[in-house]
Amino acid sequence: MELTAGSDVAVAVAAARAAAAALLPLRHGGPEGRALGDAGDAAAQEAILGVLTGARPGDAVFSEEAVDDARRLTADRVWIVDPLDGTREYSDPARTDWAVHVALWAGGDLVAAAVALPALDEVHLTEPAPVLPPRPEGPVRIAVSRTRPPAEAQAVADALEGELVPLGSAGYKTLAVVRGEVDAYVHGGGMYQWDSAAPVAVARAAGLVTCRLDGSPLVYNDPAPSLPDLVVARPELAPRVLAAVAAAR
Repeated sequence: MELTAGSDVAVAVAAARAAAAALLPLRHGGPEGRALGDAGDAAAQEAILGVLTGARPGDAVFSEEAVDDARRLTADRVWIVDPLDGTREYSDPARTDWAVHVALWAGGDLVAAAVALPALDEVHLTEPAPVLPPRPEGPVRIAVSRTRPPAEAQAVADALEGELVPLGSAGYKTLAVVRGEVDAYVHGGGMYQWDSAAPVAVARAAGLVTCRLDGSPLVYNDPAPSLPDLVVARPELAPRVLAAVAAAR
C-alpha cells in the first residue's frame, strides 16, 4: 500500500487505524455487551477526532457519535465518520463483520475514504483502489441485514436465481462486495449517511455500481442525515439487480 504522505487518503487511513487500535483491546478483558459497544463508540470517536483535528483542523466533521453541526452545510470539506459501524457485531467477540468508516466529502462528492475491518486486520481505501476479484461460479450472492432483510433483496435473489447472505454492519456488507465475498448488497428500511459514505467511496473506486434502490444517485452532506436505502453491485450484475428491485417496488 503506497500512500502520498499527508494526502487526504493517508489522513483517512491514519484515522481508521487509530480507531481500530482503540477498539480491538476493549474486546479482550474489558466490558461486555451494551457497555462494550458504548465504550467502543466513545474510544473510536476520540481516536478519529484526534487524527482529524491534528491533520485537518479547518475541516468539518459529521459523525454518528457527535451532535450534528449545521456548519457542515456551508463547509468546503466535511469528514463523514462512523467510528464503529456494527456495534452489535463488535460486542460479540466471535464476529468479525464490523467496521470503521472515514470519508471526506468535498466539492459536492466523496473524494477520499478508508474503511477498516479491524477484526480482519484490513484497511480498504480509495487510492490505491481495491482490485475487484473475479466472480466465482455458482449462484449470485446478495448481502442483506441479519435482522431486517428487505423484500427487494428477496426479489433480486428470485430474479437472478441467487441466495441471500446475512451479514453484519453496512460497511462490512459493502466491503464484502469489494472483497468478492458476495456479488451485491441490497438494503432498505433505514440508514444514515455515515453508514455508507466511506464504504461507498471505496466501492466506487473498485468499479462497483452504487446508488439508491430506485437507481438515483447517493447524495452526501445533505441537510437530512438519513440516506435510507442502498444498492452496491458488481457492474455486470447491476442492471439486472436494479431491474429486479424496480419490479418488486
